[in-house]
Amino acid sequence: MEHGSLAENLSSKTLDWKKIFQIAVGTAKGLVYIHEECLEWVLHCDIKPQNIVIDSNYQPKVSDFGLSWLLNRGDVKSSKISRLRLRGTRGYVAPEWVLNMPITSKVDVHSYGIVLLELVTGRSPSIGVHGIDGKQLMQGALSKWVKQQRDVTETWIGMIVDPTLDGKYDEVDHG
Repeated sequence: MEHGSLAENLSSKTLDWKKIFQIAVGTAKGLVYIHEECLEWVLHCDIKPQNIVIDSNYQPKVSDFGLSWLLNRGDVKSSKISRLRLRGTRGYVAPEWVLNMPITSKVDVHSYGIVLLELVTGRSPSIGVHGIDGKQLMQGALSKWVKQQRDVTETWIGMIVDPTLDGKYDEVDHG
């Protein structure tokens, strides 16, 4: 794709708020398509910035279906899904995988939520995140850090937004 992966764009800090919003919405639409609109049910299992590519118009495309599962719609409620082996990338993996809970499309939605946090904060989910006490947070670090910010200040949104956006973001954007 013309603009490479979302990971490349995040590391180069070239995305403005409009592009971030467009990528977030487009990625959500891609997940709706693979989860609800395909003839077969697709469970991606590895939603992360490296697997979201950006075209010339900054429209995202979910890519790399190497870990995905293609299942019949009837399998959604079957025990087959609960027997799937752990799949995904550290920092993006949903708790259901680790806790041996039933696997649904919600595991991809969890990973997408982590991608959203990364888009908004400019921080990786597994490195460089410190709690209020200054100690490094590990598993679920980024989401824990955001929750800490939310709990300590009313202006928490301004505290978590990527500083390279230089305050140029809209807390309520309707596209």
